[in-house]
This record gives sequence, C-alpha cells and structure tokens, in this order.
Amino acid sequence: MASIDKIIKTYNSVIKDAESKASNSKRAYGGYLRAMKGCLQEHITEEIIKIAWKNLKGADDRIEINSKKISIPIQESYINNIADKEVREYIRQNIKKYFYKLSVDKHVFIDGQFVMGIECKVYTENAMIKRILTDFHLLKTVNPNISCFLFQLESQLGGDYSDLSKLVYGSFATHSIMSYFEDVDLHIFTLLEGERDVNKPIHKNFKPLKRNKIENAVKLLESYLKKYL
Repeated sequence: MASIDKIIKTYNSVIKDAESKASNSKRAYGGYLRAMKGCLQEHITEEIIKIAWKNLKGADDRIEINSKKISIPIQESYINNIADKEVREYIRQNIKKYFYKLSVDKHVFIDGQFVMGIECKVYTENAMIKRILTDFHLLKTVNPNISCFLFQLESQLGGDYSDLSKLVYGSFATHSIMSYFEDVDLHIFTLLEGERDVNKPIHKNFKPLKRNKIENAVKLLESYLKKYL
C-alpha cells in the first residue's frame, strides 16, 4: 500500500546505494544511473497519485495508471493543403494507417476516461520543456480535457522552481516557451530543493526528500482528481 513513509524510504535507499550499484553494474555507469533515477521518479509519481486517490476515498477499481501509447491521427486540414493531388488521394485511401503513437510517463484514467497526464523527470531544462509541451499538445488534440503535469526531482529551468515555495513565479525562459502552447496548462512540481548542479549529482551529494513536499504534491493532485468522485 502506497504511503509517504515508503516513498521516502525508497528514495533514500535508491539514491544512497546508486553509486555503488552503478560501479558494479555491467551497463555503462552513466546510463545505469540515469535509468535508475528515472525509474525512481516514475515510482514516486505513481505512489503520489495512488495516495491522492486514496485520500479522496476513490475506489481502487475506478482508477488505472499506465503509459500505453495513444494514437494521434493525421489532421484533415493538413491533407487538404497537400499540393499534389495524387499524394492527397493516396493518403485518403490509406487514412487508417496515418497516425502517431504517443505517451507521457503516467496516464491516469478514471472510469476508463483519460483525465491526467504526468511527465516524470529526474531534472528538466528548457530544451526538454519544448518536447514535453509538444507531447501534451498532441495528446490534447484527442483528449482536450486532460490535466497536464511535470513532476521533477530537481529543476534546471532557472527561476524559482527549485525554491519549493508555495508561490512559484517560474523562470523567464520557461514561461516564454509555454506561451506558445496556450492549449497546455502545464503544472510544474519540483520535489528536491536547490537548482540542479551538474557537478553535484544527487547520488554523490544527497538531497533529502522532505515529507511536506510529498504532502504538497498529494494535495495538488487531489485538487484535480476530486471532480471525478
């Protein structure tokens, strides 16, 4: 059963043992660490979702969390603007084949309805924000009402995303990028205090995962999930 204490215990265990496990792994050192921390952040996020739903007294059989690919179909307006008539007709004749499969890290379904997507990152920089926003934009073309979140362990976005204060102003660059994706209201939540320092990775310079920060993440998701009770 998901609990905040278990999340903290798992985080402490994984991060404190990461260096020795990476050194003894048959995989490349850097690749092993990235994969380990990536899996950890996805685990933490899924546990937070479960706690939020449990706190709302939502039934277990009503919620599903997965990362299954969702088909994004080709747009008719694009086909109409193709100059070559033969190409247009070929696409129309094979229209069922024209789609792109896409997912973010955590899709939350309530009663079979896709209601929330959460991208999970060990850290995020602004180059990554462009990809995250694009993915959510595409998902919202077929699921326009989903709530969109980015949960990151550390932030490399600049501004005050890593201050862990109640009111977040964000950063100049991040807001500027987000302004071009007006259909995506992206909620960014950071779990660890202090801007990411490439010379001080958390597996070597441990940062505590604080209980109150997880509680805040739970409350945030509760506020978006309660409408589905």
